[in-house]
Amino acid sequence: MSRMAKGSSGRRPRRQFSEEFKAGAVRLVLNEDKTVGAVARELDLTPSALALWVRQAQAERTKGKSGLMREEREELMRLRKENRELRLERDLLKKVSALFAKDQR
Repeated sequence: MSRMAKGSSGRRPRRQFSEEFKAGAVRLVLNEDKTVGAVARELDLTPSALALWVRQAQAERTKGKSGLMREEREELMRLRKENRELRLERDLLKKVSALFAKDQR
């Protein structure tokens, strides 16, 4: 028998963490040689989230040699959003031009 309440998806709500908290968690992994799993258990985090923070911090420390820096990640997100919007506009223009072409016949 499950311990979860009826109707519950089993997932806890998405949590927000401050940059200071993330930096402290990363510091425990990188500077104090603790494992990602151990720190994640201590701080009640998912190991995957903490591992992502550690990879991002390492990229910042190595000036992008070990991954994307924060500015690059932000630019990538901005460009992906712009790309999505441009595709929507293009698809809309295709549909509108098809309607006009159909009316011309």
